[in-house]
Amino acid sequence: MEFRVGDKVIYPNHGVGVVEQISSRNLTGRPETFYLLRLSSKGMRVMVPMTNVAVVGLRRVARSREVGSVLEYLNEPNVGLQPDWKGRFKQNLEKMRNGSLQSVAEVFKVLLVLSQEKPLSFREKRMLERSWQLLVDEIAEARGLSHEVVEGELLKAFSKSNLKLALPS
Repeated sequence: MEFRVGDKVIYPNHGVGVVEQISSRNLTGRPETFYLLRLSSKGMRVMVPMTNVAVVGLRRVARSREVGSVLEYLNEPNVGLQPDWKGRFKQNLEKMRNGSLQSVAEVFKVLLVLSQEKPLSFREKRMLERSWQLLVDEIAEARGLSHEVVEGELLKAFSKSNLKLALPS
């Protein structure tokens, strides 16, 4: 997948970024082309070799149809919980690394449901907060809306699912 300067992209587990520059550098003894990304939420810059785009999962911001299906998924009351915390954490970590909007929504929903049954571990609590932020950031970018409006949409989706949503702080 190729990007151009100015394209909005998703860098998995870090969120929305903008391709600021495409440049060639000689870091390993041979010239290689890189995307220089500025990540919106953290204000940091990341260089991604073009040859590693697929490996790191760099992708375009979700389209409206994908956002709609994610909101429908969040609206459903059912969620499959893996009882073993180690397996669940590993599975959730892999989904966060995958970085698709659907995968992030699945992690968020599983951890939200679990948090209503028992207290989350510190790491799962951080993952819940991170998945919420990634969802809000990408949906806001995809729909051209403010974070507050998107949070309202997500709350509305959850209210239909009969799940209680306490916003991560």
